[in-house]
Amino acid sequence: MFAVVRTGGKQYRVAAGDKIAVEKLAGEAGDTITLGDVLLAGEGDDLADASKVSVSAEIIAQAKSEKVVIFKKRRRHNYRRKAGHRQQMTLLRIVDVGEGSKKAAAKKPAAKKADEAPATEDKAADKAPAKKAPAKKASTAKTASAEKPAAKKAAPKKTAATKAPAKKAADKDSGDA
Repeated sequence: MFAVVRTGGKQYRVAAGDKIAVEKLAGEAGDTITLGDVLLAGEGDDLADASKVSVSAEIIAQAKSEKVVIFKKRRRHNYRRKAGHRQQMTLLRIVDVGEGSKKAAAKKPAAKKADEAPATEDKAADKAPAKKAPAKKASTAKTASAEKPAAKKAAPKKTAATKAPAKKAADKDSGDA
């Protein structure tokens, strides 16, 4: 059975076992996706109802296409610019072309497992901040009290020894004049 599917603004004729390169799709290598936009389906000369057909594919890899070189030049003005671009693409292997109801049932249990995992993480996250919050308040109070005495001791006291050199310098200036 074959189908014509639309993805990334382009149309592809696919059958089971085909490998195609399409515009980048979300997912990692090994994930299974469903191409739901089926335009035409059939086998040989017989056409089937395209609305009932779905195409499932496996992502082989996320890759980049060949480089496209952009070169700009204006003659007699010494103006040359060279740039390149590599478009992101996804390599797909078509697994099955057939009725869509079987594939939709297979995806629902996988979604439930993903929903359960964050629920357990939320419980652990709720417990951890409750224990850490009182410790932070106690430590900030200790550091604030420790800083105040240190500020008082930081001011140096003037003694007679520190005043004497200043007087001698003043006497030397007045004696020269």
